[in-house]
Amino acid sequence: MLFNRMETGRASISDAVYLEVITGLHGTSMPNVLAAACLAMVGAITTYETGDRGTAGLTVAGVAVAIVRLFEIFAFRRRLMRSPQLGRAEATLWERRYVAGTIATASVLGVFAARSIVLGDALCSVMAIGIGFGFGAGVVARLALRPVAALLDLVAIAAPAAIVTFMQPDLRHVGLGLLILMYVVASFEMVRLSFNASINQITLKRQFEQLSRADPMTGAANRSVLATDLPAMLAAGPLAVHTLDLDRFKDANDRFGHPVGDALLRQVAGRLRAIAAADDLVVRMGGDEFVLVQRAADDAEAMAQRIVQSISAPYDVDGQVIELGASVGVAVAPEDGRTAEALLSRSDKAMYRAKESRGGYVLARELRMLDTTASGQIVSEGLAA
Repeated sequence: MLFNRMETGRASISDAVYLEVITGLHGTSMPNVLAAACLAMVGAITTYETGDRGTAGLTVAGVAVAIVRLFEIFAFRRRLMRSPQLGRAEATLWERRYVAGTIATASVLGVFAARSIVLGDALCSVMAIGIGFGFGAGVVARLALRPVAALLDLVAIAAPAAIVTFMQPDLRHVGLGLLILMYVVASFEMVRLSFNASINQITLKRQFEQLSRADPMTGAANRSVLATDLPAMLAAGPLAVHTLDLDRFKDANDRFGHPVGDALLRQVAGRLRAIAAADDLVVRMGGDEFVLVQRAADDAEAMAQRIVQSISAPYDVDGQVIELGASVGVAVAPEDGRTAEALLSRSDKAMYRAKESRGGYVLARELRMLDTTASGQIVSEGLAA
């Protein structure tokens, strides 16, 4: 039940928040450095006091794991410096590497503590168990959103020492073993509470993100979304930008009133979403102007035709049959522009040309051809003169 809840919560994390979580895991190398330094110090003292080669080997293994983990953290940072865009699949790979490192560290610390208990040096055992408990506290703090990994780490730390203590017949060792087990239970309870609190915060964050990106009247994306999503969509490949303005909307709004005008805008947004593909973007720019960003750039003209036909079909609002039209300007990347600003500007100009022609659609490339022809004529006339 608990793990089902946790897995459901993990799945609900958006890609952006998930990347934020993974970046946070790699945000600092200091805990790893301190754990290695503590292990090296306690390992050296224990080896010196007891002459145990097993302790020396575990110390070397722990320091080696810490060095490998440092390289992994620095590699992740270099990857983000090259490009902050990180897909979920790649982020998952980085997460698995990080978790594997924490489990390896926890395993070494757990066996190290168990070895110290077997050697019978009280102070060395206290120091070794203290390192394990300290690492466990860090696990609770840093891996709350990865509860399965946190549980594996806590078990890896505590299990070897608990097994060794329960193998001893005296009451003191049994008491120590029980304390270690209670520490694991209490730590995982803290992970559970922190996980639930974090998931609730993430859910609220996603709701606020969605509200900040949506036009409250129509439910379409608002114009601020273009500033963030259109450059990313451009980076992914060719696309088409359709800028459209409603014809005769002002007349309908003045005649039937603003509530009817609002209902018309909602229906227009609904029709645009209906003809858009799942990975297309429908944006209300404000007033009666919309933008549809289409992934399938090779189908741009056909999409423009569908937009005009769909928007021009009659509307029924509270028994009133209303007819509108649409003027659409189409700019295709990369032919008409390679930046979001260029595409929006050229599709906007094409839309105004369509409006001058009383509706329909105009392709930005047609305007470019007209401009080129006009420039050629001016040059020819100048040469002739």
